[in-house]
Amino acid sequence: MPQHPPPLPSRPSLPPLARSAVAGRLERAVLDALAVVLPVRCAGCGEPDRAVCDACRVALAAAPHLVERPGLSAWAALEYAGPVASAIGEFKDGGRTDASPALALALRSAIARAVEAAPPGRALEVCTIPSAPSAHRARGYAPVEVLLARCGIRSSKVLALARGRVDQAGLGAEARRANSAGGLVAVRLLTGRRFLLVDDVLTTGSTLAEAARAIIAAGGSAGAFAVLAETPLRHGGHAAKSPETLRDFA
Repeated sequence: MPQHPPPLPSRPSLPPLARSAVAGRLERAVLDALAVVLPVRCAGCGEPDRAVCDACRVALAAAPHLVERPGLSAWAALEYAGPVASAIGEFKDGGRTDASPALALALRSAIARAVEAAPPGRALEVCTIPSAPSAHRARGYAPVEVLLARCGIRSSKVLALARGRVDQAGLGAEARRANSAGGLVAVRLLTGRRFLLVDDVLTTGSTLAEAARAIIAAGGSAGAFAVLAETPLRHGGHAAKSPETLRDFA
């Protein structure tokens, strides 16, 4: 009769919390090793660290709050200032997609609050503002869509640019509204459909208001608004210097 080797003793399995702790330690060890070989700087403060250092990760912790602008109320996860402004600017215009996990976590909280506070009605579809072609070519990606993908959300592509714009950087509130007016159009009829409009940074609200107008003109409705960060109007002159022409940047 052939002799079979005795069975190997089974390894004791770790409880879920212990496995999670081990995985977390392994991930941190790998990140530390990569930081030595391929050093990076924090997208929020610029100090040598990982994509987002621990201190800036705290600054990026969401605190969803309702922001009022003429004609709309939006839920914002963060205030656009300090490390938050730097991290968003690096993510949008510096190619720092490695900052997207922390930013997506904040955006998801604002979206959740917006959905929770929305009046009852039809299911909400997520809609974003289309990027200007020049900005999309320069970046190679659409920032808000990247964040939504990390949240497990797919937007409905129902808006398009209706005409060209000048860069909104440096424009005042009235000029920004005039620049946005009539700038978006729905690509199809939206009768009976209800949308949650999502953008990255809110200043005057002119871009989101124009998106809502285009949706309503096509028969749809704007049921809620959510943004990653809001620029307090008293700080309007210090918002990001993004090349995007349809975003709400001062």
